[in-house]
Parts: sequence; structure tokens; C-alpha cells
Amino acid sequence: MSSLDGRVVVVLGGGSGIGLEVARRATAAGALVHLGGRTGDKLRAAAAELGSTATWQAVDTTDQASLAEFFGALDRVDHLFTPAASYTVGPMRDLSDEEAESPFVTKFWGQYHAVKHAAPKLSDDASVVLMSGVASVRPPAAAPAYIACNAAIEGLGRGLAVELAPVRVNVVSPGTIDGNLWAGRPAAAREASFAQYRADTLLHRVGRESEVADAVLYLFTSTYTTGSTLYPDGGYSFR
Repeated sequence: MSSLDGRVVVVLGGGSGIGLEVARRATAAGALVHLGGRTGDKLRAAAAELGSTATWQAVDTTDQASLAEFFGALDRVDHLFTPAASYTVGPMRDLSDEEAESPFVTKFWGQYHAVKHAAPKLSDDASVVLMSGVASVRPPAAAPAYIACNAAIEGLGRGLAVELAPVRVNVVSPGTIDGNLWAGRPAAAREASFAQYRADTLLHRVGRESEVADAVLYLFTSTYTTGSTLYPDGGYSFR
């Protein structure tokens, strides 16, 4: 496994949640971390927490001009993680077309275009880790567009691994994680979802952001792993 010491790690969505946890681990391993996201205040606070080896720049992954400016400011990218996304989930019958398309707009095309604009700056031994979700292989409820989006991202990872080789491209596909994503949701809805997940998964608990971050760091540093999807889901996909 390769070292992150002195390597440039870029995290889009690094101001909070899993992205920030990855940034913490990368910084602790000696990396130079560059954070991106839409909210400057969050990024500024995250960079201050991480210390002098962390920098930040606002970016909107749904805006290609913003992505071009973001990556244009960098000399190189050794590792890229792209969890930034905001979308609506629900049944086909209930969502407007715009709402149904939102996972693809932000989560699929946002990551696709991020890699496209990062590609000229990727070092020869760079790695990219995309973010999917275990709903891709085991739909938990009626949310067909969201489920299809996650499956498409896993296919995107395989396709990019072929096109960008020897740059490695992999996907992390978490299960339900107790962290930033759920923190802002109503307590009753959160606990109902967590209880169902605990019943449905082999380990009978929800995951932690740190556990997903561990998976991302593995994919950064495992030099013979590419085109793969890793499921830190507690065994949910097996039940």
C-alpha cells in the first residue's frame, strides 16, 4: 500500500460528514488536503481544524465552469474523493421530474464532471474514489431514480477505470451511516430508519463516518485495486 505523506488529496464535499472525516485521516497520514464544496464557511472551519497543510476553495459540482476554475488552480491531484451531492429521494409517483432527476444532476453528473476536469491534473499513479450507496444493489424502499443513480455511479467507476488507467478508479458504496447526513433530519424518522437498518443488516447496527473514511483511505492506498466497488454496509447487501 502506498503512503499519503506529501501527496495532494482533494475532497469535494470536504466541509462536513464523510468528506471531512476522510480529510482528517489524510491529513493525519501526512497528505496535503484541498477541500472543495459550496459553503465557504464550512470549508474555512474545516481547513482551520485540519491545520496548515489544508487549503480550501468554493466549488459547485453542478457548474462545469466552477469545476474548471477549481481544478485549474491546482498543480496536481494524487487522490480525489467526490462525495458532494444534494438531491431529493422518493417514489416515482410522488416526485416531479426535476426532483427525480436531482440525484443524477448532482450525484452522477457532478462526479462525472469533477473527474473530467480533474483528469488533466491527475498524476500517473493517482486514484479516484467515487461515492455511491448500497441502495444500488438492495433497494430499501420506493426510490427508483435514486437507486438507478447509485447503480450508474458504480458502472461509471468501472468505465473510468478502463479509460483513465493507470490511474485507479474505485467506488465506495456505504450503507446507512449515523453522521452528518442524518443529523438534520427529524429524530423520529432517523430512529425509524436506523431501527429498520439494524434489523436488516448482518452486524445489526448502523455505520459510522469513520468506517466509511477507512474504506476510502484503503482505496487511495491499495495500489492493485481498480474498477472495484467497496460496500461498507455491515452486510446489508447480503440479507
